[in-house]
Amino acid sequence: MLSLSGLTSGYDGGTVLHGLDLEIPEGSVHAVVGHNGAGKTTLIHTVAGLVPASAGRVRLGDADVTKHPAHRRARGGVGLVPQGRRVFPGLTVQEHLTLAFGGRRRRAGAQWTPDSVKELLPRLAERAGHRGRQLSGGEQQMLAIARALLGQPRLLLLDEPTEGLAPLIVQDIANLVKTLPEQGLTILVAAPRPALAVDVAERITILVAGRAAKEFTAAELREQPDLAAEAMGHATAEGEVVHSVGDLAARG
Repeated sequence: MLSLSGLTSGYDGGTVLHGLDLEIPEGSVHAVVGHNGAGKTTLIHTVAGLVPASAGRVRLGDADVTKHPAHRRARGGVGLVPQGRRVFPGLTVQEHLTLAFGGRRRRAGAQWTPDSVKELLPRLAERAGHRGRQLSGGEQQMLAIARALLGQPRLLLLDEPTEGLAPLIVQDIANLVKTLPEQGLTILVAAPRPALAVDVAERITILVAGRAAKEFTAAELREQPDLAAEAMGHATAEGEVVHSVGDLAARG
C-alpha cells in the first residue's frame, strides 16, 4: 500500500529525513518509534504531502504520488490524524462529522458515514451535541480519528495518537487501531515509545536522527524488550522505555 524509497525531506533548507526506505503491505499496521526530534512527524507529514520530498519517492499502491499536493493525496486515499488532535473548539461533534463527510461524499457506497463512525465510536454519538472545547482529550482523539475516516482513506496516518491520554483511554485507542485493518485500512502510526507500537503493529521501525536504525517484528520486541532501546541509542539511559516494553511482554 505504501512504499517509500530514498525519502529525504525537511524544513527551510534543513534535512530531517535522510534517504528513508519503508514498505507497508496493504491491510497491515506499521509503527515508527523514536525520541522527540527523530523525524516521526516529518515522516507523517511528508507522506501526507504537507512537507515536500527533496529526494526519493512516495508510492501509494501503484501510483507515484511524490509530487502530489496534500489535497490530491487525500482524494487518493490518504487520511491524517494529526498530533494534538486539532478539533475545532466551537463546532459540535455532529458538525465536525458533517463537515468531514462533505457534500461530494454523500453517495451510496461510501464506506464511512457519520452514522457508521458513531457506531464504531459510540461515545461520539453520546456527545454529538457537545462542542470540541467540551470534550475530553480521549473524546477529541476519537473525533479526530472519525473525521479522518470520513475522508474514505485507504492509508491512515496516526501521529502520536495517545499523547497526553489516560492509560485506560490509551488502551481504547490501541484496541480501535487494531480493528481498523479489518475494515480494509492500512495504518502508519508514529509513537515516541515502543509500548504502543508493540501492542498495535506487526512491524516497528526505529527512527534515529531521521534514519531507519532498525526494523523489528512485534514478536521480536516482546521476546527481547531491550532491542528497541538499544536501537534508539540509549539502552542504559532509557530504563523507562525498557520497563514499559517489558511490562507489555509480561502481559503477553
